Amino acid sequence: MTHHLRSGLYDTSPLYQNAVLDLETAARVMDLNPGVLERLRMPKKAMCVSIPVRMDDGSVKTFEGYRVQHSTTLGPGKGGIRFHPEVNLSEVSALAMLMTMKCSLVGLPLGGAKGGIRVDPSQLSRAEQQALTRRFTMEIISMIGPEQDIPAPDVGTDGQHMAWMMDTYSMAKGHAVPGVVTGKPIEIGGSLGRPESTGRGVVYVIEHAIELLKKQNKANYSMKSMTAAVHGFGKVGAVAAHELAIRGCKVVAVSDFYGAIHNKNGLNVDEVQAYMNKNRTLKGYPNAEAISNEDLLALNVDILVPAAIDGVITKANMKNIKAKIISEGANGPITSEAQQYLEQNGCYIIPDILANAGGVIVSYFEWVQGLQQFFWNEKEVNEKLAEIMARAFNRVAGNAERYKTGMKTAALITSVERLSQAMLLRGLFP
Repeated sequence: MTHHLRSGLYDTSPLYQNAVLDLETAARVMDLNPGVLERLRMPKKAMCVSIPVRMDDGSVKTFEGYRVQHSTTLGPGKGGIRFHPEVNLSEVSALAMLMTMKCSLVGLPLGGAKGGIRVDPSQLSRAEQQALTRRFTMEIISMIGPEQDIPAPDVGTDGQHMAWMMDTYSMAKGHAVPGVVTGKPIEIGGSLGRPESTGRGVVYVIEHAIELLKKQNKANYSMKSMTAAVHGFGKVGAVAAHELAIRGCKVVAVSDFYGAIHNKNGLNVDEVQAYMNKNRTLKGYPNAEAISNEDLLALNVDILVPAAIDGVITKANMKNIKAKIISEGANGPITSEAQQYLEQNGCYIIPDILANAGGVIVSYFEWVQGLQQFFWNEKEVNEKLAEIMARAFNRVAGNAERYKTGMKTAALITSVERLSQAMLLRGLFP
């Protein structure tokens, strides 16, 4: 059953290698059909494009862009577009694989895809970002569409980038096509509750974990008596911190790219958010002490939410982690080795494909609303989100019990059960 990773275009990044290792572990435990495992190791389709952009000073710069579809067995591809200086084909392929697993896990009729441009967006003006986004959309236009592959915002992109993508695609098609992307502004067919959905989902599953641990008599937890640290106070982390705070949890530390802030008596999350909005950084926040991102991860807290980037908890620092519950807000923040070590030492890890699935769930709602031109209110969106997250959590917890395994492996088993049935039913063409 175990193959060695082939050396090829896709498997050069640690994130991809980790994703395949985790998949192989789940495949072994569930005794997966080897043909299905073989097919899931590599993406179905990948496109690499060069994107020439005329910069504000009149010069022309060329950027690398990617769109990868890992699987479309369950439906159209779904996944974000990230603008980041480290983007490469292998990382995008790994993230597309995680999207396949995530969509299958939460029961959506969607496959997994991902895209990105190797660029530091903070170095570009608004006009340059617009030109980059529009040209990239035209370069990958044969791969995307509401029935083919539906991009969304990710690291370094937001609703504005999605508006440009939608407009470019619509211009090419000759009519408005709101369903081509999700995460759009409300005014052009976005969904209420979409910007907050990932962070909300991260906290919904923490609540389920607390209830489960209570039932199993592992601890007498209650959110009101717990402390939390959030690594990455961005689109996901800031919402998660806010949701934890309104449930009575004491958020003692949050961080950004430049470092972390810590107050053992609890931070006022709204105040921190206001400071961040004004200064674009947490640096210099007055009512807390400055600590490093590494220090934040090692704090003695009940809940840790790694919500920044992948690979922050590794063999090098895993022994410093003291949190009892970790909810993975980012994709792949814990390496396979660190995850095994932490689980063996009693840490309850809610894996990324479950914890941060809120974003793709509400993206799916937005896509459906766009196709029907019938929009829901925020209460409906949040209720449906909570319902799907609860169902997915219970299925994963059930498989963790059944297979006597950690939540990460159980989540992959839950996902692959559905996916492999669909793959075997559809068969291999020709």
